[in-house]
Amino acid sequence: MHEINSNEFISKEKVSTETFSAEINSENKPYKPLIVAFCCNWCSYAGADLAGNNRLSYPADVKIIRVPCSCRVNPMFILRAFQRGADGVILCGCHPGDCHYTSGNYYTRRRMALLFSMLDYLGIERERTRVEWVSAAEGAKFAATMNDFAEKVAALGENKRLEDLRCKN
Repeated sequence: MHEINSNEFISKEKVSTETFSAEINSENKPYKPLIVAFCCNWCSYAGADLAGNNRLSYPADVKIIRVPCSCRVNPMFILRAFQRGADGVILCGCHPGDCHYTSGNYYTRRRMALLFSMLDYLGIERERTRVEWVSAAEGAKFAATMNDFAEKVAALGENKRLEDLRCKN
C-alpha cells in the first residue's frame, strides 16, 4: 500500500487558490429574494421614478409592474406571482382619498384584507405580502419601503409554499 503525502497530492493536482475560493463562493451565494411590486401609475410608479432620479438605492431584485390603479390588481395576480417564484409581493398605491380614480384604493384595501386572510389559510407568511401607500412626491419613502420589505422577506427565506416547479430555471 502506497501512502500519499497531502502536500504532494495538492502540488500534483495543481489546485490553485483562486479555483478553490471560486468553488466555495459559488456554493455560498447570499440569498436575494425576488420581489414583485405592483405600482399605481399615478403615484407609486412616479415615486419609484423619483427615487431613481434622486439616486436612492433599493434592491435590484424588486421587479416593478406598473398598473393603472392599485384597484386593478386582481388577487390572482399576487397568487400567480408567488406561484411563479416570487418570494414577496408588495402593492403600492395612492394614499386613501388621493386616488386619481376617486375610490380605487378603498377597493384595494378591502380586497387585500380578504387576500391576507386567504394567504393565512394557505400557510403563506403574512410578512411576504404588503400594501403601502406612496405618493409621487415620496421617492425616499418608496426606496425605504422597498429596502425594508426586501430585508424582511430575506429573513423569511425562500418561498416554498406556492411555487410551481415547472416555473423554475
